[in-house]
Amino acid sequence: METELRLISGGEPGPRELPSPEELLRHFRNVTRSLLEDALSVWSELYGEFEGKVTFGTMVAAESQEGFQPGCGWPEFLEKMRRLEHYLAHARRICEGRG
Repeated sequence: METELRLISGGEPGPRELPSPEELLRHFRNVTRSLLEDALSVWSELYGEFEGKVTFGTMVAAESQEGFQPGCGWPEFLEKMRRLEHYLAHARRICEGRG
């Protein structure tokens, strides 16, 4: 199946209006919020792996002292840890102005 493509001109190049400081701040907050929501979601998944193995969020259950095995498997668990680090590092770069 062939598709015909058409070039749509964006108009004449010229001076563009820069976003206001308020718009830039809103964009900054939205991007940062999205990154931190993703980070918290991954953290929740990781913390869920400890359910039944840790009591009251701090004490390790006696049967868990033999060793921790994540229910999702080590490769997926480590991938989640890497994603969490990625989201937090990116949020830090944005906050530092290195985007």
